[in-house]
Amino acid sequence: MTDSVRGAGGTATNHGFIAAIVAVATIGGFMFGYDSGVINGTQKGLEAAFALGRLGIGVNVGAILVGSAIGAFGAGRMADAIGRRNVMMLAALLFLVSALLAGAASGSEIFIFARIIGGLGVGAASVISPVYISEVTPASIRGRLTSVQQVMIITGLTGAFVANFVLARYAGGSTAPFWLGYPAWRWMFWLQAIPAAIYLVALFVIPESPRFLMAKGREDDAHKVLVRLFGVAEADRKVVEIRNSLAADHHKPKLSDLRDKTTGKIRPILWAGIGLAIFQQLVGINVVFYYGAVLWEAVGFTEDNALQINILSGVLSIAACLFTIATVDRIGRKPLLLVGSAGMAVTLAVVAWAFSTAVTDAAGAVSLPGHNGMIALIAANLYVIFFNASWGPVMWVMLGEMFPNQIRGSGLAVSGFAQWIANAAISVSFPALAVSPGLAVTYFGYAFFAAASFFFVRKMVNETAGRELEDMAG
Repeated sequence: MTDSVRGAGGTATNHGFIAAIVAVATIGGFMFGYDSGVINGTQKGLEAAFALGRLGIGVNVGAILVGSAIGAFGAGRMADAIGRRNVMMLAALLFLVSALLAGAASGSEIFIFARIIGGLGVGAASVISPVYISEVTPASIRGRLTSVQQVMIITGLTGAFVANFVLARYAGGSTAPFWLGYPAWRWMFWLQAIPAAIYLVALFVIPESPRFLMAKGREDDAHKVLVRLFGVAEADRKVVEIRNSLAADHHKPKLSDLRDKTTGKIRPILWAGIGLAIFQQLVGINVVFYYGAVLWEAVGFTEDNALQINILSGVLSIAACLFTIATVDRIGRKPLLLVGSAGMAVTLAVVAWAFSTAVTDAAGAVSLPGHNGMIALIAANLYVIFFNASWGPVMWVMLGEMFPNQIRGSGLAVSGFAQWIANAAISVSFPALAVSPGLAVTYFGYAFFAAASFFFVRKMVNETAGRELEDMAG
């Protein structure tokens, strides 16, 4: 594909430049995924190093989510003040500091602090990368390019799973000593510093969002960016379009904009955004990503097999996201969400049934009888496929594009905060719920929320495919 392609009406979209921008912006998704997934293979090391019980493991695993909730809320607001690119740079720096500090932590308190710092970066990247991509890409392929964020999140998760597996295999276990005498689990965190540094440096070569520049009154700078993206004719048109969308009610963005000035009530579009954000977590996807190794060991698989299952789940997730990239702008956002909800409800119910058949032998070892272990494994991976072909990427696509220009930062701040609070509630509660009432009941609960999400989407979510950002209302 050439860098510049002549389109309808004499416009020239610079696909090469747009692709480079998306590639850099989505490194934040990779960091989001790696930072979230690396904890999966380190829990034995944390337990041994810091003498942690079940509650302690839950707190150490969930610490990143506290930072993520704060980071998502703060980033949405900061993006309107200092710009999308500057917030991503701050996130990159936080990733770097967190990776070095978490690997070197001498106690649980320092580790929790390091993971909160990393969480600030994760939360910021989770909301800013999609909105930045949506603001620099054509409406006709916006969903496709924004979906790349989810591919990179899963690539980061899978990268963490592969790194955990390789380090544990070569060291002889996650708690065994590796290079320079440090245990392998510490190197699992330190490896993250490499992509974090690459992300920080790469962000210096991409431009600021033209819609942010317009909101700040920097129309000439915005026009220059739009010319590089779309050519002169389209840049002229978009400047007028953005100016008109802001002129209707333009002032310094604030949270009170989320209330309808006529009725005084919260805007329906915000409830839709919050609902999408929360339901994405209530279906339990991060239990698979955060506790996958522990989960499969709990029903009879070895540590080595459990880490390999994580890698398989990651590869299937990437394949599912590639399907979404190919279809999201043709099929639309809403149909994908509906199919995903139905598929997750069924597959989660099957996983729950399989876990309900678990038996314990005289030695206390837990296993699934007959072919039930394979049934659980297949159903769990089908669940991962349904999620990553729908709710995984599409929720972030919609949050990045569904809000009008004036409230995009504030809408993202609140929706992103809700998403990470729900993530924390699910992730921190899982270790205790796995013991009582048990895995079966817990997974039936996730299946219930998957079914409920189907009806939520039918009633509350409007299609956004193909619509310009300036046409979004709510």
